[in-house]
Amino acid sequence: MKTLIMTGGGTAGHVTPALALLPELKKRFDRIVYVGSKDGIERELAQKSGIEFYYVPTVKLERKFTLKNALIPFKLFWGISEAKKLLFQLNPSAVFSKGGYVSLPTVIGAKKLGVPVISHESDMSVGLANKIGAKYSDLFLTSFDVTKSNCKNTVFTGSPLREELFAPKDKTALLKKYRLSGRKKILLVFGGSSGSKIINQTLEKCLYKLMNRYDIVHICGKGKGEDQVEKGYVKMQFCPNMEDLLHLADLVVCRAGANSLFELTALNKPTLAIPLSTKNSRGDQIENAEYFKKRKMIEVLKEENLTENSLYSSILKLETSAPILIQNCKGQNGLNANKKIAELIFKFSEKTTC
Repeated sequence: MKTLIMTGGGTAGHVTPALALLPELKKRFDRIVYVGSKDGIERELAQKSGIEFYYVPTVKLERKFTLKNALIPFKLFWGISEAKKLLFQLNPSAVFSKGGYVSLPTVIGAKKLGVPVISHESDMSVGLANKIGAKYSDLFLTSFDVTKSNCKNTVFTGSPLREELFAPKDKTALLKKYRLSGRKKILLVFGGSSGSKIINQTLEKCLYKLMNRYDIVHICGKGKGEDQVEKGYVKMQFCPNMEDLLHLADLVVCRAGANSLFELTALNKPTLAIPLSTKNSRGDQIENAEYFKKRKMIEVLKEENLTENSLYSSILKLETSAPILIQNCKGQNGLNANKKIAELIFKFSEKTTC
């Protein structure tokens, strides 16, 4: 039996693209298992996808001075030890990592046992966990053609994309489902898997002005507001079928997570990206957004410039520039990343030495 272990987590951005590979991976592996943290989002998402889930102790580096960071080596050692026990039990042919602090015990444990490790980085620059994980990886895959890593075997593959994004949809049925008239262009606003307080607050300030032009679907994030439906405005904390909303949307406002931008540009959706600022991140979203902006595939509004007026005017500009953005997105599509990534994982799984 050929078994693949998938790992990675901390945010949905590390998990969703991994799970997008399942249809291709199931053609090549008899058993697929996800290993993550005990209470992380990866448990929920993996189990919803119908695959086995196991957890090992994980530890997160705090990006500020705290005594908790002093305990990291000891907690990581414990996590690696537990991961090795689990790996020995599961006897995988390979480990596929999407990064995040959740992945490190399994990646390092696999390397110590001689199990091939294939890692994939979604962002243009490599995150901290993947920088460490790359040292233990036999192969390092990238979504962006300009990404560099410290793994000698680095291959540009593109970003995994969920097959359901491209499935045919009944637009009339979807409009009825989400209580939209279909008489105005639909503006979709969301702030990533957990929502964005600043985007939510700014949207609310110019909401009724925007409703004169658009029907608006607003995904505010769990715990960041109450579900609401009124004429021309639908507000939800979370939507389990985002592919429905992406199909309906004429214009999109969102953060600049790599997965979101790759999905939206693959679907040719005119997008206004508002990257997370460096006050709350390492600047990866800014880099992602600039990559697509330089190729004239999206519009960008910096978070520090986000106001009621700038959001409203940027959305109007987005509508005006939509035809050229769509044309440029169509010119960039065509890379079958899912199949290529699955083939490379399978190829390296043949090299198991333990």
